[in-house]
Amino acid sequence: MDTLTWISAAVALASAAATVLLGYWQQRRIAAVERLNYMDRYGASLAWAAFDLQSRLFNILGGRYLTLFLVHGTREDAELARRSTVFVIAEYLGWVEILRRDVQFLDLGSSGSNRQVMTQLSQIAETFNRSTARHDELRLFRIQQRAIGSVMIHPNGEPGRRRCLDYAEFCERLDTDSRFTAWFSELLADVDVIAADIAPAEQRLQALQRQLVELINLLDPDAIRFPQFHRQVYTP
Repeated sequence: MDTLTWISAAVALASAAATVLLGYWQQRRIAAVERLNYMDRYGASLAWAAFDLQSRLFNILGGRYLTLFLVHGTREDAELARRSTVFVIAEYLGWVEILRRDVQFLDLGSSGSNRQVMTQLSQIAETFNRSTARHDELRLFRIQQRAIGSVMIHPNGEPGRRRCLDYAEFCERLDTDSRFTAWFSELLADVDVIAADIAPAEQRLQALQRQLVELINLLDPDAIRFPQFHRQVYTP
């Protein structure tokens, strides 16, 4: 093989290698942009779910919501209070599971804000998971949190376009699907226990409410979706 042939082969090989390398980096860039888009899209929904849950916890801790509707309200009021309280817990866990599936936490890059969100989600999960010697109202082990999150994901979805069941769909499943209802029976009973005496669960609820507000601050740092006065941490 003469020198010209060698040079031509080397150029062709280098060109092929450059093409492969360029294609690889393009795919990496597309994947990174896609994950960031998912994080932005799902992060907004997660922020709303966290807001609804912390708001409900704030009202429960203030002694108003469950006392007014579940203890002293009509039968319809009581059922709404019971189910909607469990729903806001389940919806939050659903969006956490969606984010876990589609964004893949361990592949989010070096973003400091993403790491902070991951840390905060882990702290909230640990507070749900924490067990006490005598009272475990609203305790959910991590595997239960993921299972509830999974059953809350609407079946007609795909990566980047998933959503949680809405409240009407949630109630319909409770009424018609015994396997679905089984995941929530203890939580529904726990709401009644807390309505009768919040003291045993107060420490967990206060920690969750505070941590959820911190999560909202991470997801909405410029207070675009939620003004600061809507992010009050409950203080006894």
